Amino acid sequence: MVNCELIPIFASKIKKKMWKVILFSLIIVAFSVIFMAVQIILKKHGRFPKTHVSSSKAMRKRGITCVQSQDRMARTENPHAIKEIKTN
Repeated sequence: MVNCELIPIFASKIKKKMWKVILFSLIIVAFSVIFMAVQIILKKHGRFPKTHVSSSKAMRKRGITCVQSQDRMARTENPHAIKEIKTN
């Protein structure tokens, strides 16, 4: 049989451990965000690096574009296209 007097004692110990874990997790997340943003914070005009395909010079030299750009180009009508004849 479980002694009912010990349950609040164990619950308070569990809460203390839980708060320690939560605080430790928040500290780790805070340090991670700070270390990732060091370059942005310390530079005069610091910015996040642009990782989009269209902003990469090497990709443009190779003729690689993003899917959205390719889709937009494919949807525009070609002025040199031959009109198709619809048959019934």
